[in-house]
Amino acid sequence: MAAKGPYNESVWSNYYGPNLGYIQEKYEQFVNDPSSVEPNYRDLFTTSGPPPLDLDTTQVPQPSISGDAEWLKKAVRASKLIANIRIHGHRAANIDPLDRGENPMAQWLDYKTYDLTREDLLALPASLIWENAPGDVKTAWDAVQRMLQAYTRTIAYEFGHVHDEKELRWLNSQAESTSSPAPLNNSERKELLNRLIQVEQFETFLHKTFVGQKRFSLEGNDALVPMLDEVVRAAAHDGAEHILMGMAHRGRLNVLAHILGKPYDIIFSEFHHSPNKELFPSEGSMGINYGWTGDVKYHLGADRAVRQGETVRTRITLANNPSHLEFVNPVVEGFTRAAQEDRSTPGLPKLDTSKAMAVLMHGDAAFPGEGIVAETLNIGKLKGYQNGGTLHIIVNNRIGFTTESEDSRSTHYASDLAKGYEIPIVHVNADDPEACISAVRLASAYRNLFKKDFVIDLIGYRRHGHNEMDDPDTTQPIVYSKVRNHPTVYKVYAERLQSEKIISAEDVQRMNAEAESVLQAAFESMKEGKHKNAESKTAVALDVESKAPRTTAVPLSSLQEINQELLTAPRGFKVYPKLERILQRRKDALKDGERVDWALAETLAFATILKDGTPIRLSGQDSQRGTFAHRHLVLHDSETGALFSPLHQLTSSSASFGVYNSPLSEASVLGYEYGYNVFAPETFVLWEAQYGDFANAAQVIIDQFISAGRAKWTQRSNLAILLPHGYEGQGPEHSSGRLERFLQLSAEENWTVANLTTAAQYFHLLRRQAALCGQPDAKPLVIMAPKSLIRNTRSTSPGSELASGGFQAVLPEPLLGSKPAEVKRLVVCSGKVAIDLQTELEAAGDRDWSWLHILRLEQLYPFPERELAAHLNSFRSLQEIIWVQEEPKNMGGWSYTEPRLRNIAPQNVTVQYIGRPERSSPASGYADVHSFEQRRIVTEALKSNSQVQAPVPSS
Repeated sequence: MAAKGPYNESVWSNYYGPNLGYIQEKYEQFVNDPSSVEPNYRDLFTTSGPPPLDLDTTQVPQPSISGDAEWLKKAVRASKLIANIRIHGHRAANIDPLDRGENPMAQWLDYKTYDLTREDLLALPASLIWENAPGDVKTAWDAVQRMLQAYTRTIAYEFGHVHDEKELRWLNSQAESTSSPAPLNNSERKELLNRLIQVEQFETFLHKTFVGQKRFSLEGNDALVPMLDEVVRAAAHDGAEHILMGMAHRGRLNVLAHILGKPYDIIFSEFHHSPNKELFPSEGSMGINYGWTGDVKYHLGADRAVRQGETVRTRITLANNPSHLEFVNPVVEGFTRAAQEDRSTPGLPKLDTSKAMAVLMHGDAAFPGEGIVAETLNIGKLKGYQNGGTLHIIVNNRIGFTTESEDSRSTHYASDLAKGYEIPIVHVNADDPEACISAVRLASAYRNLFKKDFVIDLIGYRRHGHNEMDDPDTTQPIVYSKVRNHPTVYKVYAERLQSEKIISAEDVQRMNAEAESVLQAAFESMKEGKHKNAESKTAVALDVESKAPRTTAVPLSSLQEINQELLTAPRGFKVYPKLERILQRRKDALKDGERVDWALAETLAFATILKDGTPIRLSGQDSQRGTFAHRHLVLHDSETGALFSPLHQLTSSSASFGVYNSPLSEASVLGYEYGYNVFAPETFVLWEAQYGDFANAAQVIIDQFISAGRAKWTQRSNLAILLPHGYEGQGPEHSSGRLERFLQLSAEENWTVANLTTAAQYFHLLRRQAALCGQPDAKPLVIMAPKSLIRNTRSTSPGSELASGGFQAVLPEPLLGSKPAEVKRLVVCSGKVAIDLQTELEAAGDRDWSWLHILRLEQLYPFPERELAAHLNSFRSLQEIIWVQEEPKNMGGWSYTEPRLRNIAPQNVTVQYIGRPERSSPASGYADVHSFEQRRIVTEALKSNSQVQAPVPSS
C-alpha cells in the first residue's frame, strides 16, 4: 500500500546519510505492510509520501554505503563524544577568572580522541546523536560545536549525578537552549553594570576611609550582589512573601547594604565609632554577625510581571550568625519552613512552599569542610523539614583563610558534596556577570518547577587577604601576583559593553561619580550625627515579666473529656492489638484512686495547649513513638499502615500539631527547630534527643544560638529541649544528658534548666513553657527527661495534681518532713536519684526518719533560692546539707549548686557531697560496678541518725 500524500521535500531535508537509508527501509516495510511500522512512521508516510531516493548532497557529504557497519560505529563514537561533553564539559569550561588550573578532561572532549574526523562528523546527521536537536543544527559536526559552546563557556553545568530522568532532560534542555533562561536585554545589562559599580565603590570607599579596618570584602566575587538582586526579583515574581538568607562574613556588609537596605551611614557609624578600630568588624563582632530584615518593594518589569507595572512586597531577612560559619544553615531552613506553614487549624500544618524561599551563601572551604552542611542538605527532602528547595551559592574564592584548596578538601570542586544528594550544580565565572544572572534564572526556574535544592558555584578570587590587615603574598605569592594585575569585574564588563556600543566611557564615568557621591553624602551625614539607627533593635530586658496568665491547672472534667477523645480512633482504623491494650489502660487514669504516668501527662499537656490555641511542633529521632516506646502520638494501622494522630481530632482545637521523626543528626535538626521557633514565636517547639548525651553533637547550636542568642542578638526563643538523663546502668553513652554543661552556660535568665520527678510537674512545666510563646520574657527550656521514670509508679501523679496547683521549683519528699523541727540532715537532689531514695525509704518500713528530710530541686536554673531558703527556715536543728547526685563529682549539678547552697545555708550548717568521685567518663560500662556505686550513694545519703557527725562550721 503506497502512500497517497504529496511529496514534501522540506520534510525530508533533515534526513541524509545512514539516517536517510534507514527511513527508506522503513518506507519499504510500510509499502509491504503498513501495520509493521510504528504509528509515527505510518503517519509520516501517509501525509508526506515516499522519501526521496537521492537529495542534493553538496552541503552534506554522504557515506557511500547506507547503513554500513563502520558508519554505525562512528555514530556510536560520536554519541559518546556528545555524552561526555554533557557530563564532563564543565572540566574544560572557562570558569576561573585567574585561569589557575589545567584541564585534565580536554582530550575526552576532542573528537580526534574518538577516532573521528571532521568529515565523519559532517557526514552524520545531528538527529542521529542528539535527540531533539535544534533545527539549525544539521550535522554531527554542528552538534559537537553547539554542545561545546553550551557546556564549556563561562557557565558550566554538572548534572550527570541527577538520576531523575524528567529533571535531567529538563536541565540539559535548558543548558543547551539559546533562549532559556532568557538572556539580558540592553536595559538590564546597563543596570547590571551600575550595580557592579555600586558594589565596588562601596568596598573601595570603606577601604580608603577606614584604613586598616577589617571588612571581609566581597571583591573578586562582586557578582554575588546582582545575583541576589535577581534571586529576589524571581522569588517575588513567583509569589514569595519571605526570602530568608544566611551567610558568613565575606561580603556580608555589601549584602546588608545593597540587598537588605541597611543604610550606608549606619554601616559607616559602626566603623567610625568603634573603640578598637583595628578589630572591627572582627568575626565575633555584632556589626558582622548581626542579622537584618528589609521590607523591599520590587518592581517587576513587563517581561516578568503578571500585570503591567506590577509591584510586590517581599520581606528579606539575613539571619544572625556567629563565627561558626555554616551553622546558620539549618536555622535559616527552619525560618523558611515556619514562614511557609499555616498553623491555625487542627491537624498537620498546611505547607505552601511558594510563600518563602531560603538562600544560603557558603564558603568554598566551609561547604565541604563542615559536617553541618551535609546534615542540612540531607534534610532538604524529608517530610518534616523540606521547604520547596534552597538556593545554595558557594562564594568561591579558591582559598580558605590561608589554605589552598588541595589542603582543605579531597574533591575537585568545593560543590562536590551536593552530588550525593542529586542536587544540580552550575559553576560560573564571577568575571562574567551575565552568566551569573543566567545561573540564577536557571536555579529559580528549577526550584519553582521541581521544589528542590540547587547549587551555584560562583568561582572568583579574593582581592585582599583573609581580612584587609592580612598580607596574602606570604602564603599565596603566585595567585596574588595574578590578582594584582587582574582588572576588577566592573571594568571587565564595562569594556565588554563599550565594545558592543551599548554604553560609552562617559556613561561609565557618570555611574562611578554617582555611586561615589552617594557614599560621600552618607559619610558626611554620619559625621554630623544625622543618621538614625534604622535597625530599631534594643537589647532584651533580662528581667522582663510577661503579663500573660500562667495558670497551668486544667479542670479535671476537661482532662477526662480530652482523655476520652485521645483514646478514640477513626472508624475502621485498626490499632496494633498489643498497643491498643497499652493505650486503653489510660482510660481510667484520671479517676479517683488512679494515676497518670509520664506519657499521658505529656499528651494531656499537648492537648490542652492545642485547645488554648497554641500550635505545637515536636521532632526527634523517634519522637512519634518515643525512644522508650511510651509516647505513641502517631499510630499505624496494623493492616494498612495508614497513619493517625489522636491530637489531630481534638474538638475545639484551633491550632496545628506536627510531630516528626528526624534524621540521625542533632546539630542540623536542633538548629532547624530553633530557627522555626524564632520565626514563629507563637508556636511551642520541642526537640527531643534520642538520648541526652546526643546533644553533644549539637553543642555549637546550643552554645552559639540557644544559650546566647538573646544576649547577642536580642533573638527570642522558647524552644524546649528534652534530654533523656538518668543512671540506669546503660554505660557512659546513655546515662548523662550533660546537665553540667547547661548549668555552666546559665546566666542572665537565658533559659530554664529542670530535672523533674513527677508526671504532674512535667504537665505543669510544659504548659508554663507554652504560655511563654510570643511573650517578651520567652526563653528556652532544657529538661533532663526521664528514662526509667517514664514507667516508674513513684513518678506517676493523681489527676487532681494536674487539675490544681502548678509547677514547683522545689518539691519536698512526700514520705518525710512531718517533724521539721527535728530534721538534722537535709538531702537536696534532683531527678531520678530522688526516686531511688524514695524507693529505699519505702523498703525501710516504719523506721524513724524524723532526723532526715529530702528536697527535690526540680528547677536548677534559675536557682530557686527563695523557695529553698523558706524550707530551711523551718529546720531549727539542721546540722548538714547534703547534695546527692548520680553523676561524677565534676559533672552533674554539684559544681553549680555548691556555692548557692553555701550561700543560703544557716550558720554552722555544713554543705557536703555524696555521689560518684570525679571521673573523665560519665558512667561505668559495667553493670555490677554501676549497681554497687548506686547502692553506696543511696546508703550514704540515708545513713542513720546516730551516724551524723558533729556539725562543722560552713565555709
